[in-house]
Amino acid sequence: MAKFKIKKGDKVKVIAGNNKGTEGAVLKVYPLSNRVTVEGVQMIKKHVKPSASNPNGGILEREAPIHISNVMLLDGSVASRVGRKVVDGKTKRYVKKTDKIID
Repeated sequence: MAKFKIKKGDKVKVIAGNNKGTEGAVLKVYPLSNRVTVEGVQMIKKHVKPSASNPNGGILEREAPIHISNVMLLDGSVASRVGRKVVDGKTKRYVKKTDKIID
């Protein structure tokens, strides 16, 4: 399983597809299918049966996962590629445009 350059909580910009140009935070990463769920992107309608937590059921709108290659990390307002480098014996992610360490 590959290490991803995008993690949960990162602010990303969609660079391809119907939601191109949309920005949002990563809610969940799916490593086996190479997909991420981004806040407010790829909204779908889900039909839900009544349950204890949702007694009325109905139609809910929620985010669907999109492929990880269709998003780019945001550094401020600029989208950039992400790299890895070793700093003080630990591997850190950094923004390639500004050479700034993320975490």
